[in-house]
This record gives sequence, C-alpha cells and structure tokens, in this order.
Amino acid sequence: MRLTTLLAPYVMGAVMLLTAAPAQAEPEQAYAPVEVVHTEQVQAGPYHLTVGFSTWPLRAMQSLDFTFVPDGGLSGKSGTLAMTGPGLKQGMRRESPLSRHPRKRDVWGLDIQSLPTAGQWSFTFTVNGPRGQGTGTLGNVTVLEQPGPPLALSWTLCSLPVLGLIAFLAVAWRRHRPSRRLALIGVLKIRTPYRP
Repeated sequence: MRLTTLLAPYVMGAVMLLTAAPAQAEPEQAYAPVEVVHTEQVQAGPYHLTVGFSTWPLRAMQSLDFTFVPDGGLSGKSGTLAMTGPGLKQGMRRESPLSRHPRKRDVWGLDIQSLPTAGQWSFTFTVNGPRGQGTGTLGNVTVLEQPGPPLALSWTLCSLPVLGLIAFLAVAWRRHRPSRRLALIGVLKIRTPYRP
C-alpha cells in the first residue's frame, strides 16, 4: 500500500508529460487562423493592395485583425501605414512600418488591434519596391459606436463590488476594533503618563 502511494505522483507526472508532448510538437495549431470577412482595394502608385478585415462593419474598441496583401507578394517590398481618425489629435497620424502578420506570415498585417473612437478613419499606405515608391489611401472607413454599454457605465458597474468590499471591511473594523483586543491581552503596551 505504501509503495502504491509513493509511486502514484510519479506515474501521474509521466502520463501528463507523455500526453502533453504531441500538443507542443505543432505550435502553429495553437493560434486560430486569420479569417478575412471583408476586403477593400487600394492603389499605392504602381502597387495594388488588398486590405482585409476580420470583422465588418468596424466598431470602436472592438479588437480585429487587419491584413495588407500586395499583388506579387512581399519579397523586395517594404512600407509604412499611417492611420488618421477622430481618436487622434488634430493633424496627427499614427504611423508604423508594415510588418508581417504574426499568425499569417505571408502578408502584412496588424494583429488584434482596435480603433479607439467612432467616426471616419483613413489608412494611408506607402510602399517601396522594385518599381519605386507608391502611396495610396483607403479613406472614409466608417467606424461605428462601441458595442455594448457605454464605457463609463461599464466601469461604474464593475467598481461596485470593490466599493462594497471596502465598506464591509470598514464596518467590520469599526465593530471589532482589533487594537483594543490586542491591548487587553497585553500585546500592545499602552503607556500611561508618569505621575509622581
């Protein structure tokens, strides 16, 4: 009986290692593939781009994937993406280099991004390649209001349990006053003023 009890954790550990090994052999299956549900076409000089969205219509504060596919593939090409919209300061653009999508390595893209506010957004692409540089804009992309309740209401509702817990702890502290009990049992020494 003792031998069985001692060997049980080792057997369970070996079984877990053997069953976990095949799942680690194919890490590309750990991520869901990018599903494009809507595309738009952009002409950036001599380069034609297909812009794909994983969610359509677009909504503010909703995470989605963007893919940017140039005709002829990515080899020998580089570029930048500049986004302008109502969520950015007047005249400012959020610009970043075009990089490969982390889950779809044969195209450029943005992984799990969200647009902060509703309104009209523009995406400006600058592509450098064997035929020179080209710039094109996908303009007037309508982003709808954020799904669900307003953000302020969501934060208020989420903070109610925390505020209730703080109130409960304050009432419990006032009722039980642990410092008095500790003083009574001699843990805290209360010094009285010296009287001659």
